[in-house]
Amino acid sequence: MADKKEMLGTYPVGKLLFRLALPTVVAQLINMLYNVVDRIFIGHMPDVGDLALTGVGVCMPIIMIVSAFAALVSSGGAPRASIFMGEKNIERAEKTLGGCFALQIIVSAILTAVLLIFNRDLLLAFGASEHTIEYATDYMSVYAIGTVFVQLTLGMNAFITAQGFTKTSMISVIVGAASNIILDPILIYGFDMGVRGAALATVISQALSCVWVVLFLCGKNTILKLRLKNMIPLPKIVLPCIALGAATFIMQASESVISVCFNSSLLAYGGDIAVGAMTILTSVMQFALLPTQGIAQGAQPILSYNYGAKNADRVRKTYKILLTTCLIYSVTMWALVMLIPEVFVSIFTPKAELVAFASKALRIYFAGMILFGIQISCQMTFVSLGNALSSVAVAVVRKFVLLLPLIYIVPSLVNDRTVGVYLAEPIADILAVTFTAILFAFKFKKSLSKIEAVESFEKDKE
Repeated sequence: MADKKEMLGTYPVGKLLFRLALPTVVAQLINMLYNVVDRIFIGHMPDVGDLALTGVGVCMPIIMIVSAFAALVSSGGAPRASIFMGEKNIERAEKTLGGCFALQIIVSAILTAVLLIFNRDLLLAFGASEHTIEYATDYMSVYAIGTVFVQLTLGMNAFITAQGFTKTSMISVIVGAASNIILDPILIYGFDMGVRGAALATVISQALSCVWVVLFLCGKNTILKLRLKNMIPLPKIVLPCIALGAATFIMQASESVISVCFNSSLLAYGGDIAVGAMTILTSVMQFALLPTQGIAQGAQPILSYNYGAKNADRVRKTYKILLTTCLIYSVTMWALVMLIPEVFVSIFTPKAELVAFASKALRIYFAGMILFGIQISCQMTFVSLGNALSSVAVAVVRKFVLLLPLIYIVPSLVNDRTVGVYLAEPIADILAVTFTAILFAFKFKKSLSKIEAVESFEKDKE
């Protein structure tokens, strides 16, 4: 385990980032694949596949919010644990791990109760109709029971990644994905359980992943061990984690709100084809951004550990490599979408009319993607260095200050209002990147100056 800790502080940064980022990128892609496969099995249910798929689709915003609560705790707790590791304070890092574990169990209990009690009302509020509500409630009533597994799998896996064990965290995703793909047809068709079978397959798969994650954190191969004595959610331990994780929570939870706003505006101005195109655009965007998110997650342990170790040079070098890699990728993806949007759209639909419409819309929607590598790099660095206020600020500005109002403002300023709705995304992206880059220039310099002063003082003492 000493080798793993030394690796974060001494191994060449470029090679280390590649070594840590590759498994996280693979895990992101596998996770998306198994979500897609899940929907394919449901959509092919005899006679009722289309209604069942729509009903389960209504559950997705609620599931995103459940996942966001896992991120609220873990995306702040994991970087703080890495920082404490860099400071050689393993006891504090393990208290952070244990406190976050306990908090996620409490959050899981509350969410489970809310989902079971208000199941039907929530689904109707999120767009279920009289034709789809039964499928939606069938799925969500089973899924709710497994909330604790979702919370612990997503939450504790972040602490495995934070220690540099990205291959282990990747395996936990593969365990869940493989189990889900095997169980889906057996439970949906073999046992004739329909959408309940799909939900049960997800719960069992998440439970298996959860067991894998918890056993690793309690075993001998981990640096930070999950200990019963640390499973106390003390405010001084968990509140800073929640503050730091708030940015990720806002980004994930707000997706459901933004989705509703986009769809309502597009339905009013462009009808069903515009809404159908939006589903494709968001799917392409999600798929396109997965590698950058994986790269950024791979960089997080390096940034956090070396910030805690007061090694400013490695923090600076890691950020530069992260920024360069993400920017090259985002520029490349932007160029591909601008040149061949039809290829990306055709993955999701064979209908010629929708392909033609969505291809034009994709060029508009993706216009700001060229700079998005800057946004992801800066935001992950804010989180990795424990800068809670700045990470929350950039998330709130992009989603609520910019994108949400622009969805309603831009259509009134252009002739084609449907195009105006799609334009809101790139305008918000470009303005958000500008704000983030300016804020980052000041905050990053200040953070490095702080640890450089400590580093200089310690050298003088020697």
